[in-house]
Amino acid sequence: MKLEKMTQEAKVAEKRWYDDACGTALALEFLGERWSMLIVRELMLGPRRFGELKADLTGISANVLTQRLESLERAGILTRRKLPPPANVQVYELTPWGYESEPIFQTMGRWATRSPQHDPTLPLSPVSAMLSLRTMINPERPDLRMTLVFRFPTASFTGRLDKAELAIEPGEADDADVVFETDPTRFVSLVYGKWPFEESEAEGRLRLGGNRELAKRFIDLFALPPKLA
Repeated sequence: MKLEKMTQEAKVAEKRWYDDACGTALALEFLGERWSMLIVRELMLGPRRFGELKADLTGISANVLTQRLESLERAGILTRRKLPPPANVQVYELTPWGYESEPIFQTMGRWATRSPQHDPTLPLSPVSAMLSLRTMINPERPDLRMTLVFRFPTASFTGRLDKAELAIEPGEADDADVVFETDPTRFVSLVYGKWPFEESEAEGRLRLGGNRELAKRFIDLFALPPKLA
């Protein structure tokens, strides 16, 4: 019975969609199934529990999520591990090779948002909102340095900005210069739509802490690429 199961798994692993030696074709075999890329996206800032992934991937079923996680694990893109006590729960996280895929997401994001069909008002996950910052930040920005906390209803992140990069990790730093407390959809409206802070605060959709001038200078570092004519 065990041998039969191993044989079936091997057949699944050997399955190929394309009879093509191109690296792009192989990448599509790894990530081309529905939800696969979004699962990798959700793991880009660190390990997540199964329930967390399902909650942030609106519309995915538990069965499909399980299948995609198993497929990505077979491909060597992610791995499973158990957190030590007191958490003592299983999490999924990208392998070092899996983390190397972030530039793929950035290039695709910059390319696709040029389409007139891109709708920035649609819902998005906290991780997606954070990754958009690393994708859309002005590469010719001034040497601005600050620590920011992004506090969403279901997750919090710390960003550390310098001339070289915008590093983002889960959790809240104690030394933040700026704190954004809002939801992901309103946050991207602030960043890319340049909505006035005061308007969102008056609506109860934003609590802004720390240095407001630094917050404005941070927002000015981001813009969506121009739309196709």
